[in-house]
Amino acid sequence: MEDLHIKDKPVRKLKTISRKAISLSEENLVRVAPLFPEKLLPLLVQPSFKGLKLLAWVGQNHEWIQAQVLRHGAILFRDFSISGVAEFEQCVKAVSGGALEYRFRASPRTEVGEKIYTATDYPADQCIFPHNEHAFSPVFPLQLFFFCNTPSREGGETPFGDTRFLLRNIDPDVKQRFLRKNIMYVRNYGDGFGLPWQTVFQTEDKKEVETYCRGVGIELKWKSESRLRTWQVGPAIFRHPLTQEPIWFNHATFFHVSTLEPSIRESLMNEFHEEDLPQNTYYGDGTSIEPHVLQHLREMYQQAMIVFPWEKGDVVFIDNMLALHARRPFVGFRKILVAMAKACRSEDLQFFQEEDVCRERVR
Repeated sequence: MEDLHIKDKPVRKLKTISRKAISLSEENLVRVAPLFPEKLLPLLVQPSFKGLKLLAWVGQNHEWIQAQVLRHGAILFRDFSISGVAEFEQCVKAVSGGALEYRFRASPRTEVGEKIYTATDYPADQCIFPHNEHAFSPVFPLQLFFFCNTPSREGGETPFGDTRFLLRNIDPDVKQRFLRKNIMYVRNYGDGFGLPWQTVFQTEDKKEVETYCRGVGIELKWKSESRLRTWQVGPAIFRHPLTQEPIWFNHATFFHVSTLEPSIRESLMNEFHEEDLPQNTYYGDGTSIEPHVLQHLREMYQQAMIVFPWEKGDVVFIDNMLALHARRPFVGFRKILVAMAKACRSEDLQFFQEEDVCRERVR
């Protein structure tokens, strides 16, 4: 995890939230303040004069940026000069060392640059529930970048949320259930709905799929020549690799069939046996997650979210463990681009244990 290392000095200031604009340099190049004074995220960074190039500024301030994203969870860069996809790609490289390939896919995206993708290509009238990117995967991006190339005429916001707030507000009994049992993720491919395995794994070779799965602890079964099922068990709460704080980081709610919009859920349940659904979640022992638990979690996710409209040229940089994201329906053409960075393996992280919960309660 050496590539994720940040100097201790800025990290020790994580709990301090400034509520007024500050100057970062003698030249007063930017203004910095929370977008919403009462909220931790996002931190708003704006140039003090028109025409300041985002690439030039982030290249000179990447250590400060990395410290602030740990403190706030998300940073909104607004009103900077950024020419398009190529420059966005260079910004990702300057801040986080470059973008990652989108592997073990869970949603349709279109690659528009070197490892730069569209946001999930779902119909405009659909919401996307709050989640952490790839929280179900044994390998996930620790950091994400969003670039508003073209805002929609109406709607299309990307709500962001604080996972620290989320964890604090989840019922302790619900936490205990998941700490005891963990989570099982089940996915099916090639049954006529959802992504085919060739797209998910970015290969036509079954042996490559099997090798990848073995390498990251995913079990699999070929149901037929073109149909595949995978499953794996993982924890609900991890410790952040840099701050060591506990983070609710999983897809137990996002992947569960009950979280889908009613019309989509009913269609799937009519077409598939439960074990053949494109994706679903269970407790780690294979038992069903109770409806009241899932409903509680959905409510807590929604309470954690904040919303603001996109403006053309906006770039949002988030720590993928500290910040959730979602999508609202929209009208008109919309082009939000996404880059993933800093690959992290869940097996390299510390799991949050039941005894940790007891210690948190004592505090």
